[in-house]
Amino acid sequence: MYASTVRGLLVRGMLAGLIAGLFAFAVAYVAGEPPVRGSIAVEEAAAAKEAAPASGHAGHGGAEAPAEEEEELVSRPVQSTVGLATGVLVYGVALGGIASLAFSFVLGRVGGFSPRATAALTAAGAFTTVYLVPFLKYPAAPPAVGNPDTIGQRTTLFFLMILLSVLLGVGAIILGRRLAPRLGNWNATLAAGAGFVVATGLAFLVLPDNTDAVKPEFPAALLWEFRVASLSVQVVMWAVFGIVFGVLAQRLLAHRTDPAGTEAPARPESVLG
Repeated sequence: MYASTVRGLLVRGMLAGLIAGLFAFAVAYVAGEPPVRGSIAVEEAAAAKEAAPASGHAGHGGAEAPAEEEEELVSRPVQSTVGLATGVLVYGVALGGIASLAFSFVLGRVGGFSPRATAALTAAGAFTTVYLVPFLKYPAAPPAVGNPDTIGQRTTLFFLMILLSVLLGVGAIILGRRLAPRLGNWNATLAAGAGFVVATGLAFLVLPDNTDAVKPEFPAALLWEFRVASLSVQVVMWAVFGIVFGVLAQRLLAHRTDPAGTEAPARPESVLG
């Protein structure tokens, strides 16, 4: 296929990612902000409780009172609206562009699916490998929770799990394609999926657990609410992207132009050759 088609898919992927980001922002604001505010309130209450005895001792001993905390550069109302929207929309556009390139590669290589069905499979695969599998190993934790000294370690482990998950997903696709001539598409898909699950389970066992992400005294109900909200944001993001991008890609590829300048229907072949 032509570079112009790939460019067109990239633009449509970024547009679909932007639309998906708008829906995800709505979910993040409605369902995600309440547990975030609750976790911050819990942390502030714990900090005030720890500071109260120290303040009492300082008063009796004549020591100077602790300096006031520095004012936040960005207020919470701005963080929860403009800041949240900016982050989610940029995230959606970036992932939409990457997913559209992945779609361009797998179209026609994973069976004779239509562009719309391939877009749905791409979105489902991206959600599973980029978010769901790492989430199952290292679940999301609210801000202001956990030991701040371990943030770097936790981030490294999470991104390592993403990398392993993506590589295992690519390996499962390659395995399925090689098994298809002998087992058939359905059985090959089942075998490749089983191999992905087994390999992911082994990765879960090898990688260290994140034991200090959340303090033991943090309310379990609030933690559960935050994690459900985080998962919901990603589900909405990828579901909307798969639907919107599938429609846009189907229309583009259904009206693509052949070398002679006439329009031809889309064929099940990769646009990257």
